[in-house]
Amino acid sequence: MSTPFYVSPQQAMADRAEYARKGIARGRSVVVLQYADGVVFVAENPSRALHKVSEIYDRIAFAAVGKYNEFENLRIGGVRYADLRGYTYDRADVTARGLANVYAQTLGSIFSSAAEKPYEVELIVAEVGNAPEDDQIYRLPHDGSIVDEHGSVAVGGNADQISSYLDQRHRDGMTLGEALKLAVESLSRDNNGGERTLAADQLEVATLDRTRPQQRKFKRILGRQLSRLLEENGTAASDDAADDASDSEGTSGSEGGSGTS
Repeated sequence: MSTPFYVSPQQAMADRAEYARKGIARGRSVVVLQYADGVVFVAENPSRALHKVSEIYDRIAFAAVGKYNEFENLRIGGVRYADLRGYTYDRADVTARGLANVYAQTLGSIFSSAAEKPYEVELIVAEVGNAPEDDQIYRLPHDGSIVDEHGSVAVGGNADQISSYLDQRHRDGMTLGEALKLAVESLSRDNNGGERTLAADQLEVATLDRTRPQQRKFKRILGRQLSRLLEENGTAASDDAADDASDSEGTSGSEGGSGTS
């Protein structure tokens, strides 16, 4: 009888983590940013039927990357948890922090169990508050840990590069158009530093808008509204570039053409 091959617990956990990270990295990225009136979710997703961003409850939304069947099961479980808690207690008792804790327990149990493979998913749970400082964004990696994020966060694909790009350019008080433009710019960058063009039909965009008068703050931005926002910001960026070019031409002319190219 052969002796079973021994693998240390540390090595087993490292192998499971590497397996999950590789699966998550194959997914297209999702970016979440705070702006003046709420939180905007932008995902590269050409499908109009399989959503990566969804509503959970009145002020709470969910975004995910990785295996669709796995994060869809988690989304459905989150909706059931929120509905039951809101019905049993009060709607105000349903919070992003409570939902993140439930997801963390589920992901952590699956990751540490040797009986099944780890989930190849990474989640974002966000809640919009009455003021920007009350907004909550939580990122949940495959192992069930919880990371409290502020300002901007990216998951999936080349998330590290996108996060670095966002950290350098995101600022408080951005308009929806400015935040959307920044999100699309970050998603358009590839691993080699080049840029792609992402059209409106390749994007899934939704917001948690605190200014909406109804109790439910989640709203998808689709079709002509999304195209208009992208075009308006693209035109504004072109106008700014043209103004900068004309200013530099004027300066070089006044200095006898000594400007550098």
